[in-house]
Amino acid sequence: MILGCGNFGGIGSSPAFFGKGETHEQAFALMNAAWEAGITTFDTADAYGGGRSETFIGDWLRTKGPEVRETVVLSTKTFNPMSEGADRGLAPARVRRQLESSLTRLGVERVDMFLTHAWDPDVPIAETAGALDELVAEGKVRAYGLSNVDGPQLREALGSFGWVQNSYSLLDRDAEDEVLPLCSEHGLGFTPFSPLAGGWLTGKYRRDEPAPAGSRMTLRPEPYEHLRTDAVFDGLDRLAELGDPATLAIGWLLSEPRVTAVVIGPRRPEHLRPAVEAARRPLDATARRELTGLWP
Repeated sequence: MILGCGNFGGIGSSPAFFGKGETHEQAFALMNAAWEAGITTFDTADAYGGGRSETFIGDWLRTKGPEVRETVVLSTKTFNPMSEGADRGLAPARVRRQLESSLTRLGVERVDMFLTHAWDPDVPIAETAGALDELVAEGKVRAYGLSNVDGPQLREALGSFGWVQNSYSLLDRDAEDEVLPLCSEHGLGFTPFSPLAGGWLTGKYRRDEPAPAGSRMTLRPEPYEHLRTDAVFDGLDRLAELGDPATLAIGWLLSEPRVTAVVIGPRRPEHLRPAVEAARRPLDATARRELTGLWP
């Protein structure tokens, strides 16, 4: 299980929400709760909260002893602009510059995983990989991978990148078409984010009812508007009859052998419970098939 820190000091990489999301104090509470639950890998990005996410993590690490600092696994990313109108992309010079700024905010000399946050059509992926290889050789990056890529893009990057982080859940199965098979065939790690489909798999969204205040469907509804269908709501009703929706949804991901670990993004410490329960109670093959059949 991986703690996703995309809401620390903002809501993802959107400049419109920089300064919102979890406060410094709330982020500390989440990291403390995750650590106590046994979660030791933290996932962030330079643009999350305009740098605030990495800063909060670095501040938290500085309050801990060597045992914690040496155990926590850090994964960060680059591509998106860190402020309105700032540059973006995966040009080698920018990748190096952004990593150096991430290391400063995190207060570390090396990150364990460095991901390209999106595909850059203006820069050959081989050039980006070359820059990342140099950073590995310098000891500033332990390993590197891709995020938000489709099948053709992953095929183009094979041979250099060892990891993929894409959206994947019961309500978002695109990764099954090409990305997951390619990861399995070539031995790449795969860590899905948005395991609860922006909160849809928690049961918080109801048929013919307004979305709860402060939810993703009130802040950034566009990626999830397509889910407002009777077929989706029918499946959600059935999911709730089978058990706690969030626990089952995360358990479904953990039961997929091609999934390495799941990135969860709790907004409060108590939201860690479904992930912990899912890890403690693995789904059997019959339960997995039943859940898969809710949205074939």
